[in-house]
Amino acid sequence: MKIDSIEWRVSKGQVPYPEALAEMEAHARAIRDEGAAERIWLLEHPPLFTAGTSADPSELFNPQAFPVFSAGRGGRYTYHGPGQRVGYLMLDLDKRGRDIRRFVHALEGWMIAALAQLGVEARREEGRIGIWTGAGPAQAKIGAIGVRVRRWVTLHGFSINVAPNLQHFGGIVPCGIAEFGVTSLAALGNKAGTAELDSALWAHLPEFLADLAK
Repeated sequence: MKIDSIEWRVSKGQVPYPEALAEMEAHARAIRDEGAAERIWLLEHPPLFTAGTSADPSELFNPQAFPVFSAGRGGRYTYHGPGQRVGYLMLDLDKRGRDIRRFVHALEGWMIAALAQLGVEARREEGRIGIWTGAGPAQAKIGAIGVRVRRWVTLHGFSINVAPNLQHFGGIVPCGIAEFGVTSLAALGNKAGTAELDSALWAHLPEFLADLAK
């Protein structure tokens, strides 16, 4: 499917991280050098940890638990695995406005709107990375963001926890934030699955693109 000339791609099964990283970087180069179509790619990975450019080795407690990959994105350690929707965005900010802060803010808003459609009240939290839900001691992160912009083409993107094994996050300090936990749609008692989340993301994609243009 396409919207606003963007290819909307959804992969079935688990895509190995090195394969996804190589394809994402190749397509980003093609956007800049060959005028290839922009792409939003939704997928799922097997269990793994990724290290961003600010990753602190002391925040990786159990490197033997899962493979650890250097991601090349901003941020610290994060976990990807079954039951988590990962979205990789290869968008041309040269034509959508050279404003990285606006891009990240619009991406956060897109995730929040999609979760709201599924009945989850999510939000930004000042001074913290990611998308959060709950209040007081029950606050927890349900979505993560880690992006890179190369030659004004975006790479990497976001993840939203649908029904992953939350114990797998115990091998790291997710995104460097130790004070709060991690949650998922399933842990919140929400019965929406990946297909429903994908539909919500698709429904709110025009708003995300409009926010980029402001």
